[in-house]
Amino acid sequence: MAEPRLLHFGSAVVDFVYRLTRLPKPGDDIIASSFQVSPGGGYNMMVAARRSGLSTAYAGLIGDGMAGAVLDKAFREEGIDRLQPPLHGEDSGVCIVLVTDDAERTFVSRPGAECRLTSAALSSLATTGDDWFFTSGYTLAYPECRHEQARFIASLPAGSPFVFDPTGIVASIPPPILAQALSRADWLSCNRGEAEVIAGRGSCPEMAARLLEVHCPMAKGVVIRDGAEGAWLACRGEAPVFVPAFAVRTVDTNGAGDCHVGAFVAALATGLAPHQAVCYANAAAALSTECRGGATAPTRQQVDQFLKRAGRK
Repeated sequence: MAEPRLLHFGSAVVDFVYRLTRLPKPGDDIIASSFQVSPGGGYNMMVAARRSGLSTAYAGLIGDGMAGAVLDKAFREEGIDRLQPPLHGEDSGVCIVLVTDDAERTFVSRPGAECRLTSAALSSLATTGDDWFFTSGYTLAYPECRHEQARFIASLPAGSPFVFDPTGIVASIPPPILAQALSRADWLSCNRGEAEVIAGRGSCPEMAARLLEVHCPMAKGVVIRDGAEGAWLACRGEAPVFVPAFAVRTVDTNGAGDCHVGAFVAALATGLAPHQAVCYANAAAALSTECRGGATAPTRQQVDQFLKRAGRK
């Protein structure tokens, strides 16, 4: 049997990261303490999965401009395969990331080549029964490709695991498109606010139950990330359980959610039980917040050592 592989067909973009003491008010003129250009978006999730030991490939599109060149170089350096040729005549998307002194981040995005992906291009890829498929809410919100992605998701073989992260843009996804992704998801990973958008307000266990019963009929389980507190895991047929976070010195939460999802998928795909996978993902996400930047996921060895020191391995 072939080793498992992650195929990410969401968006990879380039981040323009500014560190600020506070978010600007209308008309403000603020000087940033630092500035960085780095690959971001879905790239952060892929890095987390790859560094956690899961073979990873990007099935989406990048452009042929400056941003696309940044992404191409980053993919090669991380050992992440690219399965599509670059799109000529259009650059990859970009995102302005404002990181404030309280470690919170704010995004302003502009899509590019990644929103031109077609279901035909995805269906032409050589895949195996051991592949894990993933996308995020961003590409399902883009008018240019959301119907294409929905068609591809619906065409996935029944035995192929599909993981979905609706992201903070979930409210912008047309309900029929969102319903298609949720109804096919084997695993859903979202934060508390995103769960509320989909399932309505309630406690995390209540929302997890509604997600499984109403919105994700095929899902084996749901993960609701609850910030610095930890995460809730609800597996079908079992009571939801809370998996506490780890206390670390946080300096930057940019990419922490992506890191959590990537580490969780890698842990599941390589044989950990769901509860162990969430604990592993909590540790990976915590370690990622100790460094500045989005793609700061730790390696599997670093996470294992951290868990051992914490007495949770």
